[in-house]
Amino acid sequence: MTIDAWLRAAAARLNSESARLDAELLLTHLLGISRAALYARLRDTLAEDIVASADALLARRARGEPIAYITGVREFWFLPLKITSAVLVPRAETEVLVEQALARLPTDRDLRLLDLGTGSGAIALALAKERPRALVHAVDASAAALAIAQENAERLGLGNVRCALGDWFRALPDAPERALPPGLRFDLIAANPPYVAGDDPHLLQGDLRYEPRLALTPEGDGLSAIRRISADARAHLQAGGWLLLEHGHDQGAAVRQILSRDAYANIETIPDMEDRDRVTLGRWQG
Repeated sequence: MTIDAWLRAAAARLNSESARLDAELLLTHLLGISRAALYARLRDTLAEDIVASADALLARRARGEPIAYITGVREFWFLPLKITSAVLVPRAETEVLVEQALARLPTDRDLRLLDLGTGSGAIALALAKERPRALVHAVDASAAALAIAQENAERLGLGNVRCALGDWFRALPDAPERALPPGLRFDLIAANPPYVAGDDPHLLQGDLRYEPRLALTPEGDGLSAIRRISADARAHLQAGGWLLLEHGHDQGAAVRQILSRDAYANIETIPDMEDRDRVTLGRWQG
């Protein structure tokens, strides 16, 4: 079987909008080559053992397992991140949050930044890369997730990231020391918290079935984590510091109301590439 024939058959088997791309990503992962190289070799014949291995990966994808969990890697902000089932798969729309954060962060001075619920470290590492003078604290309540973030930071050589285990702004009760130093205030706090409503049927469909539920939903109406972060961030922001929150496409108005209630200024909701509400931000006046 040629590469082209396998890709065609694989795409037909997956029968989804991303079927062809998914098939290409699986095969490039298995062969250890780029997509450009794959296209240059479309007429090459695949060895039987490679076909068998590719078919096995394809079966996992056909069952709905995310590509990133199968390959163990996902690119975010041009950074190749290690991904396991302990963390959410970074989405392209989260890059909107990074873009908005960078637009509010100067390049000519030291900064203190905080990424809450860091997961794989995607947001923290992107900010650390683009603002090398910033010290970026990355916090997660999951030790397994935090280990992935730490490994990604070390592998990418981003020494301006500090990983801390804790529940949002508080350390775990039995931790030997606080996750964040007492009184520490930040120029910017970013978070992609769980925001899917607990009864949302999408949690039982597609890729979401494989991702950590605690990282997807706080249960209830999906806004409890955002409410808590908004309220508590005020004690951890410098005067003039920014809070940026990713949320669901239908939650923009609700999140603006939360930030307004908590007395933030310059509140704004930014759409993603598909013109859906995605990131709401506000400035703490102190």
